[in-house]
Amino acid sequence: MNSGITRENALKLLKEYNKDEFHIRHALTLESVMGYLAEEYDADNVDFWKIAGLLHDVDYEKYPKEHLKNTPEILKSAGGSDELIHAILSHGYGLCSNVSPELFMEKVLYATDELTGLIYAASLMRPSKSTKDMNLKSVKKKFKDKKFAEGCSRDVIKRGAEILGWELDKLIEKTLVAMQAREDFIEENLKIEMSC
Repeated sequence: MNSGITRENALKLLKEYNKDEFHIRHALTLESVMGYLAEEYDADNVDFWKIAGLLHDVDYEKYPKEHLKNTPEILKSAGGSDELIHAILSHGYGLCSNVSPELFMEKVLYATDELTGLIYAASLMRPSKSTKDMNLKSVKKKFKDKKFAEGCSRDVIKRGAEILGWELDKLIEKTLVAMQAREDFIEENLKIEMSC
């Protein structure tokens, strides 16, 4: 699988359309989680998974009401492959896109997108402000509290687990472990990108 875009160019593209730290952090988080899971499930295509994670919301900050409508053109103009465009469009399936996640990698992107937001929001409630001392039980407690991080769709997360053929606990555990493993990388890269 070929994304058609280097990480350096993907970061430039991301920052061309996104200035807010929240959106850049989310992009770096998805890049990291996707890369971590690719190492386990699709080691030959780690870079592709990471670029898809990094650019999945490339148009969201600039065009929130038309999310994913401008994405094909944005990615094509930067050299993005059809595979990359399909993967990114599929993460909005049923919400703002009619492109369904077909590949395992696309299903992972769909399933982890909203969940990483919920886990990050839960980490901010902890004294440590970190995912590193979190466990499955604490994430599930926040997941069940519908008033917590209301913007993170529980239905999408559940549907993501279903299309992967995973129990919800497995999806949460794997996403949490990936975020814990990559937390330092995310923080270091966020500082670099926000200072540029």
